[in-house]
Amino acid sequence: MQSGSIEQFTMCLAIPGKIVELGEEGSMRMGRIDYGGITRQACLAYIPDPQIGDYVMVHVGFAISKVDPEEAARTYQYLAEMDQLEEIAAPKTRRKQCHEVRRRIPRSKDGGEASR
Repeated sequence: MQSGSIEQFTMCLAIPGKIVELGEEGSMRMGRIDYGGITRQACLAYIPDPQIGDYVMVHVGFAISKVDPEEAARTYQYLAEMDQLEEIAAPKTRRKQCHEVRRRIPRSKDGGEASR
């Protein structure tokens, strides 16, 4: 790195969420996690005795630890200050946008995209 140059780094963070539903997928313990109004499914295999109402830190779809509600609130506050809360919703939004774009693409009779 040269003196005076700026290097940009990307870091993945664990995000706190509240367990709102428990279940299993195959033999894997799973749950629906609420991230302030946005829910996603996460693996709970690494959490001992997960209960509805517990707060967990989730990293790439895996709950990696339990946290208390105050710690979860502090983390949300820090994310809001860094303007990063919208990142939680982004994957769902992108998926919806992709679906809407696909619906608008004209199709040929054989099901493929029609030439324009």
